[in-house]
Order: sequence, then C-alpha cells, then structure tokens
Amino acid sequence: MAAVTVIGGGLAGSEAAWQIARRGVPVRLYEMRPVVMTPAHETGDLAELVCSNSLGSSLDSTAGGLLKRELELMGSLIIKVAEQTKVPAGSALAVDRKLFAQEVTRRLEEHPLIEIIREECQAIPPGIVVIATGPLTSPSMSCALQKLTKAENLYFYDAAAPIVLGESIRYDLGFWGARYGKGSADYFNCPMTKEEYLTFWQALTTAEVAPLHGHELDAEGFPVFEGCLPVEVIARRGEDALRYGPFRPVGLVDVAGKRPYAVLQLRRENTEATLFNLVGCQTRLKWGEQKRVFRLIPALQEAEFVRYGVMHRNTFINSPTVLEPSFQFRQEPRLFLAGQITGVEGYVESTASGLLAGLNAARLFLGQEPLTLPRETMLGSLAHYIATASPENFQPMNANFGILPPLEPPVRGKKERKLAYTQRALEALTGFWRTVQEGSPWRS
Repeated sequence: MAAVTVIGGGLAGSEAAWQIARRGVPVRLYEMRPVVMTPAHETGDLAELVCSNSLGSSLDSTAGGLLKRELELMGSLIIKVAEQTKVPAGSALAVDRKLFAQEVTRRLEEHPLIEIIREECQAIPPGIVVIATGPLTSPSMSCALQKLTKAENLYFYDAAAPIVLGESIRYDLGFWGARYGKGSADYFNCPMTKEEYLTFWQALTTAEVAPLHGHELDAEGFPVFEGCLPVEVIARRGEDALRYGPFRPVGLVDVAGKRPYAVLQLRRENTEATLFNLVGCQTRLKWGEQKRVFRLIPALQEAEFVRYGVMHRNTFINSPTVLEPSFQFRQEPRLFLAGQITGVEGYVESTASGLLAGLNAARLFLGQEPLTLPRETMLGSLAHYIATASPENFQPMNANFGILPPLEPPVRGKKERKLAYTQRALEALTGFWRTVQEGSPWRS
C-alpha cells in the first residue's frame, strides 16, 4: 500500500506523522534511534527533548503563547501531550520529559496507519517524503541533503548574531548610512563615544558565556564553528580589536558630519524593517548577559531581543533558496522539510513546521493543493520568513511578533499591541481553518 514517508522521529517528525495519519493516509516513520544514537539523545523514545523541558511561555501576550494557541486550534499532538504531562512552571508550558516522550511514542505506535521503522534512512526514498531529521542529522542524510540543495546551501553550524525588534531601537541616538556613502543607506548605525565604547568593551570581555557541549566540539575538542569567531573572543584580543573589526567607524559620519569613536551597524532582517540584526555580533554569551551588555550601546538601551545570538552545532538549509511557505521543495514538490533543519528555531516552532509539512504532505497524497497559512498568523509568518528572507544572510528564526505584518491602524502600548497581534492571528486562523475543514474527514 502506498504511504507517505517521514524521516526523523523528533518533535517535527512525530507531529508530521500524526497529522498525515489523522487524515487517513498511511505513514512510514523512520527513526534511527536506538539502533544508531546521536551524541545528544539518551533514549529511543520519539520526541525526546534533549535540552530544556520547557516549551516556553503560554501567555497570549507572547509570540510563543500565540503559536501554541494556533497549534492547539489545528489539532497538534505535541501540544496536547505536553498539556497532559506538564509540570508546574508558572506561565510556561514545561513537561515531565520522560512521560512526555513515552506518551508521544505510545500514541504513534498504537495508530493503525503509522508504521515505525527503527533504522537509519540513508537516502531519500521515492514518493512523498517529509524530511525532519533535526540539527543532528546523520552524515548519510546530510550527504543526501547536500545533493538535493547544493552543498553551499547546507550549514553544519549555527553562528548567529542577536536580532532586535525595530520599534525598540532608539533611532534618535543613531543614523542611517552606508560606509563611505556607497549604495543606499540600508544600515542603521549605532555610534559610541570613547567612554561608551570602553564601558561596553569591558562588559563584553567579562560577561558569562554559555558552555560548549560534547556534540558541539570536533574530534580534537575544538568548536565546530572555529572559522567564525564570537564577538567576545575578538574583543579579548585588545581594547581596539572591535574598532578594527565589526565596530570599525571608518567611512561613516554622523548627522553632525563627524566620525564616531566606534559604530555597531544594524542590518534589516526582513523587508518590512521590523527586525534588525546586530552585524558581526555572533556570540556565545548567556542570553541574560547579551541583553545586559548590548543594551549598553546607547541606541539599543531599550532593545527588545526577539532572538539571541547562538553558536552551536547545527544542520540547516538555506531555506529561502529552496523552500516554499508550504515547506515544499520548489524543484521537487514531492519533498517537504520540517523542524530545525528548515531554519526554524525552538521546540514549538519545530513542532509547528512539522504540523504544516505533514498536513501538506497528506493533502498532496490525496490530490489536494498544499496550504499556505495567512500571514497574520504566527505560523504563516514563520513559514513566509524562512521562504523569503535574504538568502545571503539567512539564519534560523524563532516565533516573534516582529515577523508579523504591522497592525493597521497601529496600537499603542507594548502589551496592548501584542494582544492585538494575537487576536488578529486567531481570528484569521479560525476563519481559514473552518474553510479548510469543510468536507474533510478529520480524525483525532
């Protein structure tokens, strides 16, 4: 009997398999564990959480909370099991990770349309396939992805700078401009005086960094990202190291026509200019330290961080070059990708991509058109982002209000604005989802 193949039994793959099967379509789910283990996993259970046991905030005023509401509305297995196995964690959704993984495994094993194959899938099989192999993709599958996406579109480490919300930047304390006036003024420049720079430099060089894990080191114990130095490492080489590197002021003049002592440049992260990347600031600082240190730069003193800088072992593709917002490959529509390998960042984001990829794989199997969710929804905007972001600077992204289309008319007040985004998203998804379900044989 024909079936859809899902490769990978993490959060994304488990969710994808469930969504396919609940639409009456047979699934072959490949999971190489426990036959072949990864450096990070400890069991052979599906949907094993390898880092934190928290799936983030459930508040409606947070991007993560909104995404959970959307997944719940669309019938997510992962969110349902998380609610059943949750442990006290304030406003966050945290789970008993052992019970959580065991329950997801039980649900999938007992589903009559899901066949779980405990072996490594070393090549992409024929037919409709969802690839959800995660950031620790095996070498053989990495090679298959390299052939599929071209080698230059596959990354084996994640060296990303922080991203801040555009509306939180103090534009009155900086200026727009390109170095030496070449090209259009696409960068926002955050100038610093000597005193401000030295305060920042001192804090940067003494801040706490996140520890490296074993799977983030090569065979000789060196970081897998040694070719891309963290900003704090550059800073420790000397007081002026940053001023001759990513913070160099040459070719830049402020509104008074003077060259600043040092400059941090911000680059637009999306076409709407609601998100900005801190250029050259890939970092291993702990997240709380990143907020404290970078807020010492005057123009960023009120900055809201939608994604913190990270440097760790990862495998992800340059999605804007190969994926559609449906999580389909442009050149080979029978193939779908899901999870962190697509460039979404986080447990719930990975789950969400698996849900949409699985849903669309099932629709393709049934002769229906794949769905693209409304941009007003968090998942719709996340899928839109990974498919349309700048390929030259693409980095993994998590759920945040900055990727949503601006509110019309604008809403004043930070909390009120976030709640307005949530209300708009849920209204858009409810109407869209009602239309999708009409005449469809839904299964729980």
